[in-house]
Amino acid sequence: MPPVDGGSYVAKAKELRAEAVARPSGPAWDSSVRSAAAPLVKASRRSTPTAARFASLARTELLDKSIRERFEAELDAALKRRPTNEAKLAGAARAVAPLSPSLRASLGEVTAVLIRRGSRQRELYACGLRSLAEARDRQAVALLRQALGSDEAGGPAALSAACFSGEPDLSPLLAKIAASRQSHLAFGAELARVVRGESNGALLAQLAPMIKESHRIAMCIELFVPLMRGLPVAGHVAPALSVLRGAERHLGRWLVLAEVAVKSGDTGPLEEARPRATSGALSSRAAWSLVAWALDETNALTRGLAAPAPPATRPTLELIARLSDRPSADRDTTFLFRLAKSGSTTSKSMLETLVRSLPLADEAGLRAALYLARDRGREDLREALAEAAEAGKREDLRGLAAAALWDASPPSGGDHAAGMRTRAIAAAEALADSRVFANMAWGGLIRAAARRPGRVEPLLTETLFRWIQWGWLE
Repeated sequence: MPPVDGGSYVAKAKELRAEAVARPSGPAWDSSVRSAAAPLVKASRRSTPTAARFASLARTELLDKSIRERFEAELDAALKRRPTNEAKLAGAARAVAPLSPSLRASLGEVTAVLIRRGSRQRELYACGLRSLAEARDRQAVALLRQALGSDEAGGPAALSAACFSGEPDLSPLLAKIAASRQSHLAFGAELARVVRGESNGALLAQLAPMIKESHRIAMCIELFVPLMRGLPVAGHVAPALSVLRGAERHLGRWLVLAEVAVKSGDTGPLEEARPRATSGALSSRAAWSLVAWALDETNALTRGLAAPAPPATRPTLELIARLSDRPSADRDTTFLFRLAKSGSTTSKSMLETLVRSLPLADEAGLRAALYLARDRGREDLREALAEAAEAGKREDLRGLAAAALWDASPPSGGDHAAGMRTRAIAAAEALADSRVFANMAWGGLIRAAARRPGRVEPLLTETLFRWIQWGWLE
């Protein structure tokens, strides 16, 4: 006798067939294959479906085997027991993941387990989704489908990662979330749709006035900071950003929203900042002059124009802290080193203040020494960086010092700079056995850079510094 509810059985069978067809091929990390308590598969034992994939891994593996295995062991241990310094582990893994397909495979396994457990608040969850999506790793799509289909749409990390994935398979899920009654989730999903070119931004502009302050602050850090450092987004995002800027009272977060808008082609924030720098309140003119310069610089980089002249405003610690996207209490010096990178003469006195006490013993001093040694002719500071990398009193700063020494000694610097790079490589080799995650990451990055002598991109970038030293995973 046929079942009474035969239609339900047929529908269920069709669902199972569709899932079987859609299931990606290759090594399985699904819950039906490996349990939550199972250890990660090490790179040396991970199955490789085809010889072509194995050859691809061999050509693109730039991270040292010893460092990669250390990270894999730490990730395995973190699944069994959450470490107190998970943010630092996640930040370090996020920084070196682009160098190693094998490590990204391990991150994919970790992320799948955390999604299955519903552990959206874990730093490794955000690290895995963001790293794999930005690297366009093939695991990212399946993981994002699972995350977006879970509670709270996978959280801000999943919605942010979706912005960096162009896979059409995510479109139905994002459209469904964009219709959610929770305005912050709907806004995040609609933002991803606009960035991916699937929406004209009308719904985004309607949702913007509904965003609460707490959600706006979180979205600024979780969604817009990654977009600010990425490629330009579609201009449809501009109206919604205008609404959010109108409600934002923190100047650093206002600047983040403005920079995303400028990169999308909207010059409204720049036109708004310039008058405030000249005719606004006296107490805020200095800050607005730096904001106007920053937006002008972003506009020039986006349009391929000549960079604007560095501002004449003299920075102070309070002023620099106000222009960070982080809370002012963090005393984040990101904007100071943005000025230093531009060649601003007014930033030199503040940089000199940070290196006044030797030996160098903090992050700001090491970074200031980098710019002064490379761009201001302070050859003595290269030796100070080398000493901090080789025998610094603070173990957690040795990797940062080695990276600063590497960048402060460009190939065009002659024999002295070449000698300093050799010392940086030797310091990186010594850091491979360090118990500090930051040292492992910087050491791996330096040794990978040493294998590519033709590339001259700076190693100690603001993004890598925030990930590795502070564990800020945006």
